Amino acid sequence: MFIEKIKLKNFRNYSTQEIKLTNGINLFFGNNAQGKTNILESIFLCSMGKSFRARKDKELILFNENNTTIEIDYQKKDRAGNIKYNIGENKNIFINNLKIKKMSEILGNINIVLFSPEDINIIKDGPSNRRKFLNMLISQIRPNYIYTYNLYLKILEQRNGYLKNINIENKNDELLDIYDEKLAECASSIYNYREEFINKIKEKIQEIHKQVTKEKEIIKLKYISDCDNKENYINELKQKRNQDIERGYTSLGIHRDDIYFFINGKKIDIYGSQGQQRTSILSLKLAELEIIKDEIGEYPILLLDDFMSELDNERKINLLKYIKNTQIIITCTEDINIENVKINKYEVKEGKVFKINT
Repeated sequence: MFIEKIKLKNFRNYSTQEIKLTNGINLFFGNNAQGKTNILESIFLCSMGKSFRARKDKELILFNENNTTIEIDYQKKDRAGNIKYNIGENKNIFINNLKIKKMSEILGNINIVLFSPEDINIIKDGPSNRRKFLNMLISQIRPNYIYTYNLYLKILEQRNGYLKNINIENKNDELLDIYDEKLAECASSIYNYREEFINKIKEKIQEIHKQVTKEKEIIKLKYISDCDNKENYINELKQKRNQDIERGYTSLGIHRDDIYFFINGKKIDIYGSQGQQRTSILSLKLAELEIIKDEIGEYPILLLDDFMSELDNERKINLLKYIKNTQIIITCTEDINIENVKINKYEVKEGKVFKINT
């Protein structure tokens, strides 16, 4: 699949902009704070339904304007498509001119994999980043996953609220049996989704990492969860009930899941070098690319947000030569020239995009 055209109106620092892309490598270069990442953000919005940077929708609207519109024309192997995303007093999204009723309907139309320098935090920082990565991957391919996940979070919030009421108002704890059953039902379903895709990652990442490191390193993953068995999870919730009442929150569940990464038997976040951590993220993202391709029958669009600055020249060349039959959209501060690799180039200056003839 690939994006043919992007139209922006009052989006971030763009007043009006139309960008035509090719089904190959598209490079947007220029100084910092010119609007390069905004282009990738517009694609992410039309793929995932939310920004990977902004917390509030109003941050996406050009200063002194009241609304913004992003429109994307794209091609899949079996059909053409159009997504129009409008943010004003309300948020309205149209797929092929039909207004969607649920945000989850946007998922799976434009499939993407995003690389950014912050992705190293998937390995370096806490488990919430690893869960976020999993959620993004699975929701693109299994839209029902995000519905179940949001339902779990709603029940979790209700259970936590009742735990606090028990402690403060001395309420009966029998209602927790109902919350525990509902929570465990959702958690079991989410665990099955996550285990399925972690197994897919394991299958892909080992061979990819061998190629990336020229067989010098072996990467392995381990999935950690309280919810691999529904009945056991309910029993553990009961055992932790007094502790949860005292603390006012639920101490067990898929909201505590984690993935451990190992290189040659050692945990990467503790013992891995900066280079090993970067290479591991590269392997993880390439595994994600291959998994989506296997699931939908075509490669997703690859978004590289200033990621090339993290790689030496040899790795840049290897990356772009490794990824074939994929539309790649790159942002960076400097022009890139690679022998025998055709690159469609744009210069970005102060919220304006200029096509460079090559």
